[in-house]
Amino acid sequence: MVRDKWCGEIRESDIGSNMSLAGWVFRRRDHGGLIFVDLRDRSGIAQVVFSPDVSKEAHELAHDLRGEFVIFVSGEVRRRPEGTENPNLPTGMVELYAKKLEVLNEAAPLPFPMEEASEASESLRLKYRYLDMRRPELQHNLIVRHRAAKVIRDYLDEKGFIEVETPMLTKSTPEGARDYLVPSRLNPGHFYALPQSPQLFKQILMVSGLERYFQVVKCFRDEDLRADRQPEFTQIDMEMSFVDREDVIAVIEGMIKRLFKNVLDVEIGVPFERLGFKESMERFGNDKPDMRFGLELKEMADLAAKGTFKVFLDAIRSGGRIKAINAKGMAGISRKEIDVLTEEAQSFGAKGLAWIKVKNGFESPIAKFFPEEILRQMAERLEASEGDMMLFVADREKVVHDALSRMRLELGKRLNLIKDGFKFLWVTDYPLLEWVEEEERFAAMHHPFTSPMDGDIEKMLSEDISDREGLASLKARAYDIVLNGCEIGGGSIRIHRMDVQKKMFEILKISEDEAKLKFGFLLDALEYGAPPHGGIALGLDRLVMLMVGAHSIRDVIAFPKTQKAVCLMSGAPSTVEQKQMRELNIKVDIPLGSVKFSV
Repeated sequence: MVRDKWCGEIRESDIGSNMSLAGWVFRRRDHGGLIFVDLRDRSGIAQVVFSPDVSKEAHELAHDLRGEFVIFVSGEVRRRPEGTENPNLPTGMVELYAKKLEVLNEAAPLPFPMEEASEASESLRLKYRYLDMRRPELQHNLIVRHRAAKVIRDYLDEKGFIEVETPMLTKSTPEGARDYLVPSRLNPGHFYALPQSPQLFKQILMVSGLERYFQVVKCFRDEDLRADRQPEFTQIDMEMSFVDREDVIAVIEGMIKRLFKNVLDVEIGVPFERLGFKESMERFGNDKPDMRFGLELKEMADLAAKGTFKVFLDAIRSGGRIKAINAKGMAGISRKEIDVLTEEAQSFGAKGLAWIKVKNGFESPIAKFFPEEILRQMAERLEASEGDMMLFVADREKVVHDALSRMRLELGKRLNLIKDGFKFLWVTDYPLLEWVEEEERFAAMHHPFTSPMDGDIEKMLSEDISDREGLASLKARAYDIVLNGCEIGGGSIRIHRMDVQKKMFEILKISEDEAKLKFGFLLDALEYGAPPHGGIALGLDRLVMLMVGAHSIRDVIAFPKTQKAVCLMSGAPSTVEQKQMRELNIKVDIPLGSVKFSV
């Protein structure tokens, strides 16, 4: 039982040949004397014809075929009769007349028709993931993922990188998302952590003198999930010695250019556009803007101050911000539709949404609070013309940016402003630190091992810049890469000097003992000739999701989990036997079996 070709490979050049195919029955059509079967494997579909004139035995067996039966057929490739060709299929000019049929395995009644699998609920498809993955769309996504990983490995190998596997069972260093913990049977009361990233190990590899490391690596974070998050995910992780930011950026741009050309046959122009963090926040309200369309945020506080609208004046007096965007062509929407927009803004964190229509002048409940000239200046600043609507949010800066950046994306989709294609962006010049109000301390905006800008290192080490305002002014040698409004990676030049690392921990209020406990092995390594180094990690799942145009990273992962971090197919996580718990010296207060998962 050896197949001669994949189903999707037979062509007109095979006409007259005898060959064998194997696969799954996708469709079966009984036309009286003839039975037609669409036979499917990973490569595509071939039409198989069962005729009593060719083989009565095979024709009889074909009567009992059902969807997803696994079969093996042998016969002659013939040209399809004129008028029955299917130009939409690569195999659409030919068909196989079966002389022999062998049923290798039957299939139980399906939980959903394979023709309509994409329309089944996601929970049902995840439960029967092995059926869902028979869909050509999902197989295509996984093939693109495979090819992407191969191109990346080949490219980095050419650039002198060495792939090194770092440990999966490591030490818990809770500086970010929650760790997944693994109890140690041989060391009772002690736990390993699954890595959130190989950060410490890859820095140590630079101290080890390997100079260029990479890894396509699984990472784990116990955090709340969204469409672009999973509890386990895959990173393209890398680190380089004796480099600056420009070296890292050049390697990544070259890798992305080759990746898109080799896998999608798409030319990506380099260098990518760059934006400083502050400019990105001011223009787009976030640090991962979708640059495929406009609708930029505009400052309005100076103009709003020349009116008498109390909401705006109160925001200015309290140190808040007033910004606006131009909803192109939306002056004709109803009051009910405006109420829906307001509810959306409130769901994004704003207290409300002010609006002014440019419609035979200016139409709005708040227009009376502003002189005509000020309204004209507002419209000019937003480039609003007849038929447009200006949308304002007045609040704390974070709320204004968050609400309007989200509304910008919603309007971009609603108004069909987002262009097809791939738009890459580097966001640079991040603050080194961010203030955590609840804890009344600074936290690292990226992580505690990110180096300050060269000019800020001495400032940080001096006692002259220990106040909150001074520390907030420090800039990081960090850089994020964004594709179509989605952050796909981030990195930085690292701290390689022990005095700078100690000062960083001091600013973050991490005591010497705590630093030694959490990061001791890295700190020890920095004492033994650590070279200047830096790196980056890209999310393979997110990158492939954007490459194939999927809406969720679950569509590019073979066995994903739900937003409750549950695998519906295998039933993980699950309870375990008491014997296993005793061996691990663990006692669970929740009665085993009492927790039920909901989807």
